[in-house]
Amino acid sequence: MQRPVHLDPRSPLVLDTLELGRRPGSTRTAQRTVAAPADLGTDVIGIPEGSDLELDLRLEAVMEGVLVTGSVRGRAVGECVRCLGEVVDDVDVSLTELYVYPERATAAAEAGDDEEDVRELEGDLVDLEPALRDAVVTALPFRPLCRPDCPGLCSECGAPLADDPDHSHETLDPRWSALSGLVSPVDETKES
Repeated sequence: MQRPVHLDPRSPLVLDTLELGRRPGSTRTAQRTVAAPADLGTDVIGIPEGSDLELDLRLEAVMEGVLVTGSVRGRAVGECVRCLGEVVDDVDVSLTELYVYPERATAAAEAGDDEEDVRELEGDLVDLEPALRDAVVTALPFRPLCRPDCPGLCSECGAPLADDPDHSHETLDPRWSALSGLVSPVDETKES
């Protein structure tokens, strides 16, 4: 029994595999620039919604379904975890995903093969968005830095240490703090 197709074939992240037929070994390529979907990243870095993603893909019919391989390129924007400055990082990741024919997925489930990450063709359509998300988000830096030697912010006042490498604060040893009250303003002017 064929399930109804829920994917919109006009969506840029949906590919039609009809021309491959179900002939193992038949291939086709797809190159396109698409708008990045929402929330393609983490809390500190991601590819902004609507920015360009370049897809260079190869679709190949195999016995189990359609194998999609290729690359995804885009530009991630985020925040440095040390100084909170802007981080811009070019992303170029590989994508490899097998989309199984519905009857193969059903047969595998009945045989007891319970694979959680099996992606299924919907009719002759492939939804790239989940695989794209998996590939891009895992390739983003966990702790993005504006530069490898970023000194961060001053722990006392929050000033960016990269702007003033000699930045410092005079700190008094807490063991001597009680004695600071014994010095009068007159004594301080005499010492000068």
